[in-house]
Amino acid sequence: MINYTQVSYFQLAAYMDTGLFKYLFFLIVMSLYMIIVVANVFLIVVICMNRSLHEPMYIFLCSLFMNELYGSTGLFPFLLIQILSDVHTVSASFCFLQIFCVYIYANVEFCNLAVMSYDRYLAICYPLQYNTLMTSNKVMILTAFIWLSSLLGISVMMSLSVPLQLCGNIINKVYCDNYSIVKLSCSDTTVINIYGIIYMFTIIFSLIVLILYTYIKILKVCFSGSKQTRQKAVSTCTPHLASLLNFSFGSFFEIMQSRFNMSNLPMMLRIFLSLYFLTCQPLFNPVMYGLNLTKIRIICKSLTLGKRK
Repeated sequence: MINYTQVSYFQLAAYMDTGLFKYLFFLIVMSLYMIIVVANVFLIVVICMNRSLHEPMYIFLCSLFMNELYGSTGLFPFLLIQILSDVHTVSASFCFLQIFCVYIYANVEFCNLAVMSYDRYLAICYPLQYNTLMTSNKVMILTAFIWLSSLLGISVMMSLSVPLQLCGNIINKVYCDNYSIVKLSCSDTTVINIYGIIYMFTIIFSLIVLILYTYIKILKVCFSGSKQTRQKAVSTCTPHLASLLNFSFGSFFEIMQSRFNMSNLPMMLRIFLSLYFLTCQPLFNPVMYGLNLTKIRIICKSLTLGKRK
């Protein structure tokens, strides 16, 4: 019979003794978090306060920026505490709470980007029918789908993970993640593995197919359409595509690191790759959309010029 104990806390083994450099790392992480909060809050306020931006694309963007705030808040305060701490442990309840927050962030991010690709597909491929196809009610339904489907999917996953009987409490990362806890389990994980496979193929695979379909259609219209159509596609799709590729890049490395042995890579590189999609994406999105979308850029310029006067 396998022995197990009721785990009350987890030890995060990826933290290293950095001596006085921990204060430098603390300042860097704190600065990143402050920039993320200011940039995302600023763009949310700009979109909410300007009626000219009350369009489907900008509403989905507002949802995206809110998710960046949510995801970074689920990670950064925790990192800041751990950086200054000499003992890198976290209670089991808080660990599961962080997993819940981080996984909802990742799901909402991908769903939001998929819905935005569908919105761009309608705007570019059906410009005359766009207003009838993308009504305010449809925008509300899609936004609710983004958040509620993620909440439901992750809630089911957590209901399967929390009761697991664990044979250890060491997580080889700087934050909590579900797969690391599943690997510590000494009870049967068949149900949670089957759920993960079903979720992957029904939700994630469907969203990937949707994104690929929309961009294939957009490319066809760009090659066969007018110069004005191509310019519209480039101006609105470039930041979205860049955001999608950036998030996919970060998520890919996080999945690879969780599933395969990466002990041959330097620890600092492994930490950077595990944090990439949680730190770079919330910083990358407001910069990309703020600089590339003409309406947002013009309003931001007018606000900054108004303040200078």
